[in-house]
Amino acid sequence: MKATMTYPLRVVAVSGGLQRPSKSAVLAEHLLDLIAHEVPCQKRLIGIGELAPQLAGAVWRSQLPDRVQQALAAVEQADVLVVATPVFRGSYTGLFKHFFDFIDQDALVDKPVLLAATGGSERHALVIDHQLRPLFSFFQTRTLPLGVYATDKDFVDYGLQDKALIARARLAVQRALPLIELSRQSCASQVKPLLAA
Repeated sequence: MKATMTYPLRVVAVSGGLQRPSKSAVLAEHLLDLIAHEVPCQKRLIGIGELAPQLAGAVWRSQLPDRVQQALAAVEQADVLVVATPVFRGSYTGLFKHFFDFIDQDALVDKPVLLAATGGSERHALVIDHQLRPLFSFFQTRTLPLGVYATDKDFVDYGLQDKALIARARLAVQRALPLIELSRQSCASQVKPLLAA
């Protein structure tokens, strides 16, 4: 009897936070860990703040250094995406958008995307539905049903502390699991013909 081979999903998180430490990165990493607890996966966190000096001056993808090219390729090859951004003037940060401007417009079709954002107050909570969902609809992704929005008061020393937020993050991942499972099955079906070749 042949052993069943499982291939871990590639789950990539992109944090639009430009500062270090970053609350958006903390939230993205928390969501990555919740997914990894549920399904076998290879996880990676990409921080836009770390790429900013190499990203900001480029107009064409060919102008980007290898480090940024590799980050873009990781997003395009991901099976599942988590995106988290701080709210800046009512939307995502400019460099967050600039990064996604370099993503091939067909590379993310049908990929599950878990949306998250951080802001100074509850007033910006709709940024997920009014800004992030339209951006990822352009890429024809499957944005997951529940987004996760955190405010400054939900963190203590850059750690998630608010019980309601932690519960919502867990619920968002639980609600995402059926789509993540479909993605895992799709990956497995694509690998089998390659093994048979």
